[in-house]
Amino acid sequence: MPLPPKKVAFVTGANGISGFAIVEHLVRQPESEWSHILVSSRRPMAVPLTDPRITFVAIDFLDPVPKIVQALSAYTEAKDITHAFFTSYVHANDFKLLREKNVPLFRNFLEVMDTMCPRLERICLQTGGKNYGAHLGPALNIPHREDQPRSDDPDNFYYPQEDDMFAVAKGKKWGWNVIRPNGVIGFTPHGSGISEVLSMAAYLLLVRELNESAAWPWSEFMWTGADDKSYAPAIGHMSVWATTEEHCKNEAFNCVNGDIIIWKYFWPVLAKHFGINAPEPVFDDPKRPKHFDMEAWAKDKRPVWERVVKKYGGKVEAFDWCSWDYLPWCMGRTWSSLSSMNKARKFGWTRFDDSQDTYLSAIRCFENAGVLPRIPAQVNGT
Repeated sequence: MPLPPKKVAFVTGANGISGFAIVEHLVRQPESEWSHILVSSRRPMAVPLTDPRITFVAIDFLDPVPKIVQALSAYTEAKDITHAFFTSYVHANDFKLLREKNVPLFRNFLEVMDTMCPRLERICLQTGGKNYGAHLGPALNIPHREDQPRSDDPDNFYYPQEDDMFAVAKGKKWGWNVIRPNGVIGFTPHGSGISEVLSMAAYLLLVRELNESAAWPWSEFMWTGADDKSYAPAIGHMSVWATTEEHCKNEAFNCVNGDIIIWKYFWPVLAKHFGINAPEPVFDDPKRPKHFDMEAWAKDKRPVWERVVKKYGGKVEAFDWCSWDYLPWCMGRTWSSLSSMNKARKFGWTRFDDSQDTYLSAIRCFENAGVLPRIPAQVNGT
């Protein structure tokens, strides 16, 4: 019996947390299954990937389509792409700007894949919790399910991205998948649009250096309520799993770890990793600000970060990679944004990840790569 044709992967946004995780998952698969792995980013890969199957292509999907086609055409493997994973993202604080950049970004990718790749079997689009309006306020349905109606959000770029994909795929042999993580926890050796772990770690290291209180600075709801996370290696795993299972064709799947974090119990553990005592927050303290503006707080902290790096190691530029605008929203919410994994389980997804373990594992990855410093284990009196 002849072996099935080998698959060829194309991963965009390979310097980002999710893209990097997909590539890492693919290189662990046998060559008999995946013969080539094309990866693209606007920048060269921050860490050289030594697997001989990997080919790097410098592409900006905001460039005109003919220019993108010309860049890809230089590589013979491009015409054999069977599975295309789109994780490219242009970050902006303004939701309108997010739509203006990210809709044409994906539209160009779709056009290139559909016209250039006759062997194409599946396109995988990563979206996330904003699909359910998690950024807008309390939702009608918790936990979020893949089949619930779209939120009333004209600036949401996920919806036109999906609609473009559905329209282009109509009548074609290839299918699609949408993967929807929520609060991505992972490592990338370079700056990315949003990095919760790096930002949280840098905040605690700065607090330690300044001898400020490490009491939880955000909302009481997030302190005592349930939060869920998505481990980047699991996103990579699910992306490959969904796109290679025929019964998963043309399906969207939530991708969270399968447990919850209660920050009241995890925050002291996280602080201890950096040698800090985290006192219990007093939410009814009149001196406590109702909203912690982390972006404003961080504006003059780069010299402090440079001091931390000089003492303990790490990268000075890591300060600039932090998502100081993201954490106040993420941790300052007063509503739940939990996602259901029931659909994925029914389709055969069995993976589970401990969210506390994944958080600490991601921090250790940043430390091992020299992005974050290693702090002595003793706890100070902060």
